[in-house]
Amino acid sequence: MPKKPPIVLATRAVEHSRFLRAEQIDLEFSNGERRTHERLRASGFGAAMMVPMLDDDTVLLVREYATGIEGYELGLPKGRLDRDETVEQGANRELKEEIGYGAHELHILTTLALSPTYMSAMTHVVLARDLYPERLQGDEPEELEVVPWKLSELHTLLLEPEVSDGRSIAALFIAREYLAGRFRPAR
Repeated sequence: MPKKPPIVLATRAVEHSRFLRAEQIDLEFSNGERRTHERLRASGFGAAMMVPMLDDDTVLLVREYATGIEGYELGLPKGRLDRDETVEQGANRELKEEIGYGAHELHILTTLALSPTYMSAMTHVVLARDLYPERLQGDEPEELEVVPWKLSELHTLLLEPEVSDGRSIAALFIAREYLAGRFRPAR
């Protein structure tokens, strides 16, 4: 049964955020044209999005509230990296917080941009295998629902109304291609 979204108590403009800040950039292009562009500059130490494989064909997704679209979204677990954490350490911590599993095997597959024309934030895509149960306390306001999905049925996931996160969709296809031997990271 779908959860009822939280009630929006107030909305206000924020000049500075603990996650992002807006900045203007004056540019001159090779043809002499000048423009001022704006972008949202990420703060912090980066982010990781994990593709946790329960077995060779089963990925664990999470259903969580997405404030940007004011509804629940089904996608991959993800989170910000902490100071002095490697991508792998942060990915493993976030797995334990969000799905209650750690991973013995972690591989960085690629890095994805959310919206490169106006945001500087980048997300590392990490394949997590050889999972083991371990839970850490996270910062989510409610427990996330863990939803197993077959990679062999990935095409049916796109029909789900709660699936719209382009990074999750791209990461799932990249992981599927990596596991099938059709994609090798450039690293």
